[in-house]
Amino acid sequence: MTGQVLRDATAGAHMDDTAGIRINVGGFKKRLQSDTLSRFPETRLARLLQCQSKESILELCDDYDDAEKEFYFDRNPALFPYVLNFYNTGRLHVMAELCIFSFSQEIEYWGINEFFIDSCCSSAYHCRKMDQDREDWEDRSDDGSTTSSFDDLLEFYNDATKFDKQLLGSARRRVWLMLDNPGYSVASRVISILSILVVLGSIATMCMNSMSEFSVLDSKGEPTEDPRFEIVEHFGIGWFTLELLARFVVAPDLLHFFDHPLNVIDLVSILPFYLTLLINLVAESTPALTNLGRVAQVLRLMRIFRILKLARHSTGLRSLGATLRNSYKEVGLLLLYLAVGVSFFSVMAYTVEKEDSEDLSTIPACWWWATVSMTTVGYGDVVPVSIAGKLTASACILAGILVVVLPITLIFNKFSLFYKRQKQLEIAMRSCDFDDGIKEVPSVNLRNYYAHKVKSLMASLSNMSRSSPSEQSLNESLQ
Repeated sequence: MTGQVLRDATAGAHMDDTAGIRINVGGFKKRLQSDTLSRFPETRLARLLQCQSKESILELCDDYDDAEKEFYFDRNPALFPYVLNFYNTGRLHVMAELCIFSFSQEIEYWGINEFFIDSCCSSAYHCRKMDQDREDWEDRSDDGSTTSSFDDLLEFYNDATKFDKQLLGSARRRVWLMLDNPGYSVASRVISILSILVVLGSIATMCMNSMSEFSVLDSKGEPTEDPRFEIVEHFGIGWFTLELLARFVVAPDLLHFFDHPLNVIDLVSILPFYLTLLINLVAESTPALTNLGRVAQVLRLMRIFRILKLARHSTGLRSLGATLRNSYKEVGLLLLYLAVGVSFFSVMAYTVEKEDSEDLSTIPACWWWATVSMTTVGYGDVVPVSIAGKLTASACILAGILVVVLPITLIFNKFSLFYKRQKQLEIAMRSCDFDDGIKEVPSVNLRNYYAHKVKSLMASLSNMSRSSPSEQSLNESLQ
């Protein structure tokens, strides 16, 4: 019976454009004319006019009174006058004291697009919304940072508990903490400073050995390494080897020791020395393998990888490595943009400069010029001569600025996140005390961690609920 009465009322509404509907928005009652609502057929109230059953009505409103023919909406009545003003004028206006997030949710619920915001309010509205989105992003960054730091801290705590079941576990744990956590104690700081000095000394001697002022000739008149530099080199190799062996001996899990990138860097920093020593012994015993001497020279240059050992003692370098490891999509996007730009502008430069400049007479030669220009390096070794070539170069430089800046912003945001996460992790690890054995979990604010988790869940549910009106509209349009 209710459905029949409703269909009759709806049919009457179609026949009489002056008919209206009665609505109740959180206690705010109003009668709206059908012709006013039908001007915006995609909105929620206008879709009520097309309903043919009570079930379809209850999909658009919270309740319906058969007796009063009244539609009830459990929404904020203070914001509904803005919706009424939209139906009367066709434009939205946003007051300065309104919460942008609540206003955006409200107009999305009623099916009103942001494009209807009047020009006098549009600029301020979108600026405030961007600020809100930036704050939400920072909250999500803090959330991810807290979660990741907590997971890393649990992994650190789990590794520390493995020593309880091992021989000399307490002593080995103290050495492990001293070697792998540079700021844990005074002894660990001393070892960290000494390791940094050895790395810098080794790199300095390698650089000085390439200078003619420090070259030494042997009995045959061929250049050889200065004995003083050899002493520094051997001391550095001895220190790096001892450091790696000590870490390996006290590691909580020997089978997964080299799963850690810093341990792989330690191995790579000393491996060239021992390979060079082995190659020299083989070359001396077998004169036919004299070409191995060139391989030894290349391996000696690989000592520069020792500079990566500083990542163990630098939060910034570890954060940079984590950023690059987790930003391969952004880096790939940057390389793709550069490849497209270099290919395009190299052909343009070749077309306009092939008759005026010998340096830009081939497309492969133009690749170098386009790469230098798009990355804004500007060596100046190859320059266009004609006016068309200079205009092409100007466009190439401007395009390079835009191409490089866009992905760099995303990478920088990730670096900020990983740096904050690494600092939090270091502070938490240094507060752990294992002198009297492990009695409790390291200090972690579980309340904040749980709050972040709940906040993320509520945000996800909110996004799902906010997307439902548009999904319903899409389904109806498809039907």
